[in-house]
Amino acid sequence: MSIEKKLKLIDCPRDAMQGIDEFIPTDKKIAYINALLKVGFHTLDFGSFVSPKAIPQMKDTEKVLSQLDNKDSNTQLLAIVANKKGAIDACKHDQITYLGYPFSISETFQQRNTNASIEASLQRLDGINNSASKANKSMVVYLSMAFGNPYGDPYHEDIVARWIERLSNFDIDTFALSDTIGVAEAKNIDRLFKTTIPEFPSFEIGAHLHAKPDEWKEKISAAYNAGCRRFDGAVAGYGGCPMATDELTGNMPTEKMVGYFIEKGLSREIDQAQLNKCIAMASAIFPT
Repeated sequence: MSIEKKLKLIDCPRDAMQGIDEFIPTDKKIAYINALLKVGFHTLDFGSFVSPKAIPQMKDTEKVLSQLDNKDSNTQLLAIVANKKGAIDACKHDQITYLGYPFSISETFQQRNTNASIEASLQRLDGINNSASKANKSMVVYLSMAFGNPYGDPYHEDIVARWIERLSNFDIDTFALSDTIGVAEAKNIDRLFKTTIPEFPSFEIGAHLHAKPDEWKEKISAAYNAGCRRFDGAVAGYGGCPMATDELTGNMPTEKMVGYFIEKGLSREIDQAQLNKCIAMASAIFPT
């Protein structure tokens, strides 16, 4: 029997920014993320401690963090890390609650994203998780290519479930199923969450969906109706994974996602007026 969980909405300015070639000034990032901290999200995926050669846009994450004002915010901060060094750097900061690690169930994408095999990635995760535990940080594992991949690597909902089971041996219980390239459709979203949520009722299994402008509602609805209660988005759907394909598929638009849940009588903690301010700020920050 599944456990009814509270709805958690996560905005991902890091995911929105990371694939943009032109460097966004640090002061603009600080102002934007500080504004997002006032909206009422459960978590902000705000930055990443990764190689600046791999993701140049995130080279100022530590500077951004030093200027974030989250003392009076209930929103928690999540940073993406790709190796133990990044985890150690992130763990130095008390403001960070969660470390996020991208773990691909596609061997090809794991190589593209972190320059490591799946087995090597497991070893990295072990080291990252040990650092997180010592620093009282929680882990969120993003299962990349959780809805399929374009490389011909084996895929099935049961494969995703087996990986969740295996990764849970690290005492990790929060997972975000990532539609890295936007291939998810209502049917396979429904199948995947109806496979994984009943099998792991005590875990938090979320949706990190990418979508084209006319697809967002059917994807959110399918995940919610299948029992998902943790959702990632990015304001105006900006972003996408620069390591996945040459053409980015945008993120789930946060404002559409919020509107969907408000219609259902949920998301009462979201300050719609403040979110509108963030949307206006985003239009001035992100290239069109």
